[in-house]
Amino acid sequence: MNSDRVILEIRGATGGDEAKIWANDLARMYTRYATIKGFTVTSLDEGVIRIKGSGVYSLFSHEGGVHRVQRTPATERYGRIHTSTATVAVLPEIEESEVYIDPSDLEWEFYRSGGHGGQNVNKVATAVRLRHKPTGIVVTASQERFQEQNRRIALSLLRAKLWEAEEERKMAELGSARSAIGRGLRSEKIRTYNFPQNRVTDHRINKSWHNLEDIVDGKMEKMMKDLQNAKFS
Repeated sequence: MNSDRVILEIRGATGGDEAKIWANDLARMYTRYATIKGFTVTSLDEGVIRIKGSGVYSLFSHEGGVHRVQRTPATERYGRIHTSTATVAVLPEIEESEVYIDPSDLEWEFYRSGGHGGQNVNKVATAVRLRHKPTGIVVTASQERFQEQNRRIALSLLRAKLWEAEEERKMAELGSARSAIGRGLRSEKIRTYNFPQNRVTDHRINKSWHNLEDIVDGKMEKMMKDLQNAKFS
């Protein structure tokens, strides 16, 4: 894998529209943090970003899992606090030689998509939806102006997801032998962002940070350093 590239896939989970908004907030948080660090951020699809920079995979590897938010949504009429979640998948960029994909296992679909390419992308089927028939994994790529670019991105995303699935299979066989920090599985609740109490808590290391608004605005350096320095059994 390329340790200087990482793909983050952020999806709304429980909580309806508020979960989708929260996923967008997390994507913005990571984008701003990466930009502050001087990394290069590229949007690959809705909720999917690629970050390039020295050692970025190691830096972001602890972010995979379920991120829970407790706050009053802008659409809430009575001021009630809602709890919503979003999942973050942290994927390495896998070289073609590391994961073989049989072309006959692929099902391609092309469609029109809006984006930064201007009117052209609305007239031509540049966006790509790719299904891996043996596993049922589906990936999409729509941000680039040309179909071939989106095809390459879709294949890169598929390789990463196939790698992730294989890692999860291996971990299931190991069972409790995995470390406390784990590999950041999507089902593992790792963090709660409590807006009424202005506090972020990471449940794996039982540590909290305040100035929640700043953290969500991308000022994550202290939290990320604490996670990097944490000792896990």
